[in-house]
Amino acid sequence: MDSLSLVFLSLPSCTYNEDFKRYLLPAVYCLVLTFGLPLNLAVVLKLCRSCRELTRSNIYTLNLAAADLLYVCSLPLLVYNYASHDYWPFGDFTCRLVRFQFYSNLHGSIFFLTCLSFQRYLGICHPLASWHKQGGRRVAWITCGCVWVAVAILCAPTFQFAATGVQRNRTVCYDLSTPERSKQYFPYGMALTCLGFLLPFLVIIMLYCCMAHVLCRSNGAGTPASQDKRRRAVRMIIIVVLVFAISFFPFHITKTLYLLVRTLPEAPCQVRNFFSVIYKSTRPFASMNSVLDPILFYFTQPKYRHSTRKLLVRITTARDKSDKV
Repeated sequence: MDSLSLVFLSLPSCTYNEDFKRYLLPAVYCLVLTFGLPLNLAVVLKLCRSCRELTRSNIYTLNLAAADLLYVCSLPLLVYNYASHDYWPFGDFTCRLVRFQFYSNLHGSIFFLTCLSFQRYLGICHPLASWHKQGGRRVAWITCGCVWVAVAILCAPTFQFAATGVQRNRTVCYDLSTPERSKQYFPYGMALTCLGFLLPFLVIIMLYCCMAHVLCRSNGAGTPASQDKRRRAVRMIIIVVLVFAISFFPFHITKTLYLLVRTLPEAPCQVRNFFSVIYKSTRPFASMNSVLDPILFYFTQPKYRHSTRKLLVRITTARDKSDKV
């Protein structure tokens, strides 16, 4: 059975039973890579083809898909790493870069989903107001630039804390920090959770409560165009809630508990092992947003949905003709 020995300064030496990672993580990452790569690539290509006609929502979606695409491209290294019993042969810099890509994608996705939610909130709750329409796409591009800078600054310490090390005569790539720096990492880890997840999550909850109030009050009223707009808003609310429920919320809860436990000198090894297992079991599912985000685009963009259906009909028709021949 595979295991990792983590030795803490002033703490008893603990052996973590992490053999499950060799099966769970490569399987989930392979699924994310299989579906996330073509889906996000299709979204990026579709939006880039109509770059001059992009709406503000599409600009945020393009940046969201770009962040997911960058992350998905790093997954083959992680699949090899976990399938090889945590062996990391790709060097220290690549280890730090992959960890940075994970957290920058995670929090970049949260921020861009917040931008999309705010844009939808303006369309639903303030449809006739003109103040938020000034600047148009230029403001959206500036906002995206600010998000990228904020994410880079927020996740930059990952390059300092993440590193390679040697355990059981093999090189490993630490996810959060080296064991001896666990107490130093704790304040940064909590700040990353609060600023990169909790704050945007509370903003989204507030926006969706306001949107739900307006949608329930005007249910069934208005023109067909306004009703379609409301249906798209409801679909977006449902999908974003699913993204948070599947990817973001379980990961940050278990990560916070794990960060707390591994800094407690009185915590028994069994307790540390338990919280390590539940945290590292939710970590691969945090990457599932790279698959769920393109689904958000599909269900909230009628033109893309119709073009996809036409393509599927053409493929099906061509296949039927070839079978008859």
